Amino acid sequence: MLPRTLEPEVMDSPSEAQEYDAMDHREVNRRFVDDLLDRLAPRAGGLRAIDLGTGTAQIPIELCGRCESVHVTAVDAAPSMLVLADQNIRQSGLSGRVETRLDDAKQLDPSGRFDIVMSNSIIHHLADPRPVIELAIGLLDAGGLLFFRDLMRPASDAELAALVRQHAAGCTEHQRRLFSDSLHAALTVAEMQQLVAAAGADPQGVVATSDRHWTWVHEADD
Repeated sequence: MLPRTLEPEVMDSPSEAQEYDAMDHREVNRRFVDDLLDRLAPRAGGLRAIDLGTGTAQIPIELCGRCESVHVTAVDAAPSMLVLADQNIRQSGLSGRVETRLDDAKQLDPSGRFDIVMSNSIIHHLADPRPVIELAIGLLDAGGLLFFRDLMRPASDAELAALVRQHAAGCTEHQRRLFSDSLHAALTVAEMQQLVAAAGADPQGVVATSDRHWTWVHEADD
């Protein structure tokens, strides 16, 4: 098995934020929101969501564009990411429905409660994901949905190189390096299942959902 190699926890230079925002995440983001909405139980009234590690808020914007009842708190620890997030939110006309918050997901106030707790690709940035996993479960309101997705570390260098060729062929060399580094830093399904079980949730909620992603779904009791 390919060993895990950590990458920086926070991408916070303006150039890194710009390059991240310029990458074409549209298909990945659309699938994330498709799958989240498929699992979301109907409920009356507005939905309160929190996005942990929002980056430039592309997923909250996609979600709000397709679900009129949702309001999102978009959290990130990188000021440079949130500068672009605020710009993207304004340009999308969603300033009243997406609120950014500069905060460390590992140290959030655990007293808030949300109908949706979501995150795309925060876990592979964390040397120890346990605090965020435990916090995310605790942030769920009764009947709420937790929906996390992240990259899945391949078994070998050859598999990793093949994924980079397949999914980053049209990217710059630096963007391909970022993708490769993220795959090296990602958890396997088994590793994520162990962490979820240690947090008291069902490890079978973590499954592989593409050739390079796992997804963790957890529903709070009513």
